[in-house]
Amino acid sequence: MSLSQHAQQICDILATLYPQAHCELEFSTPFQLLIATILSAQSTDAQVNKLTRRLFAKYPTVEAMAELSVEELEEQIKGVGLFRNKAKHIAATCQLLLSEYGGEVPKTREELMQLPGVGRKTANVVLANAFGIPAFAVDTHVLRVSKRLGLAQGSTPDQVEAEITALLPAGQWIDAHHRLIWHGRRICHARNPRCGECPLAPHCPSAKTEGEEHDE
Repeated sequence: MSLSQHAQQICDILATLYPQAHCELEFSTPFQLLIATILSAQSTDAQVNKLTRRLFAKYPTVEAMAELSVEELEEQIKGVGLFRNKAKHIAATCQLLLSEYGGEVPKTREELMQLPGVGRKTANVVLANAFGIPAFAVDTHVLRVSKRLGLAQGSTPDQVEAEITALLPAGQWIDAHHRLIWHGRRICHARNPRCGECPLAPHCPSAKTEGEEHDE
């Protein structure tokens, strides 16, 4: 079986396991997703959602959030990690969106990555989930699960993104991203993955039998 066939087999099983897989960050607009994704670095989606429910209720638009000072933003988002840096990035991003993009979130990776605090992963999340533009974001779950399943060998998110997008048609990138994340959160944990109950185990070169330890 070729690597591309192996990848398709994995994706087909994941589609059966997680037919409703989706972005678990809560948002109503592209701007809200952009802010939530910036906030999600080194924080869980659950932590971010708890915070953004309050934040977006008070400051739902770029215009509203741009009125906050960095210090006021810090107070609003201090429930997540690295909140001081994130407050600076969000404040600067809001000003740039207003001055350069008419208050709209841009729809290209290159433009998104010019915004403070926005790297390739965040840009890909926004492209895929706000605009439905094929993109494959690699977070810690995607990186871990892709490598364990033998879909990628790279050690960096950029390397894994390049490998996966070369294996799968662009139309599958968004769903594959979500399903790999859901599998990583629900079964293929960083520590003590539940290989014994994983439907992918027969196809996984890293699957451990009962009693074996999983090295990370």
